[in-house]
Amino acid sequence: MRAVTLDAAGTLITVAEPVGDTYARIAARHGLHVSPADAETGFRRAMASRPPLAFPDVRGPELRERERAWWYAVVRDALGTTAPRAALDAAFGELFAYYADAAAWRLFPEVPRVLETLRAHGCKLAVVSNFDARLPPLLAALGVTQRVDAIVHSSLVGSAKPDPAIFRAALARLGVAPADTLHVGDEPLGDVAGARSAGLRAALVNRRGRAPAVPAGVPVVPSLDAVPQLVGDA
Repeated sequence: MRAVTLDAAGTLITVAEPVGDTYARIAARHGLHVSPADAETGFRRAMASRPPLAFPDVRGPELRERERAWWYAVVRDALGTTAPRAALDAAFGELFAYYADAAAWRLFPEVPRVLETLRAHGCKLAVVSNFDARLPPLLAALGVTQRVDAIVHSSLVGSAKPDPAIFRAALARLGVAPADTLHVGDEPLGDVAGARSAGLRAALVNRRGRAPAVPAGVPVVPSLDAVPQLVGDA
């Protein structure tokens, strides 16, 4: 393998506390009362129902506005569509800023050493994530940016996983061929199926101990510690 691409949330980083806890706590400060469990369920449902976090041919200030509108709809649905607009606006603004801060996230413990090992093996590295413009500064603050060659997020390139176009954008940034690249992520559809549709090899990180549905021959690993071995075996 000449290159490895990696998903962000769920693969390199995770939230510092459950999303439902954060949403419920911040909502309460603005007079919106929802239980952490209901907020978590609402968030998951909203994320599943939203269109891709990608806006083809949109740039500049309009792109930032579209990103915020996308997330506003998620927050509105998670907290309840009947919430007063002023309170919802205030809660959304705080939540959007909260998740731009590195304190809201943590690196999985093996990430720094695995990235350094892959670089020592001569691999080019990129992050490929369905995320918005908050991702690059966030990863810089968490110590990821200086260990990779590119950060490609869906809002930047106008396509979201599992669309193969986002993987092709990453390959172009790295200057490598699909067959020479391994993608690693935690979602069977977005990461495994998406990468394979673009011609990359794929591996699934199964941190939650579930029984993943992946094609035969796709490695399933409990953490990123196994990735250097996968690269060496390819």
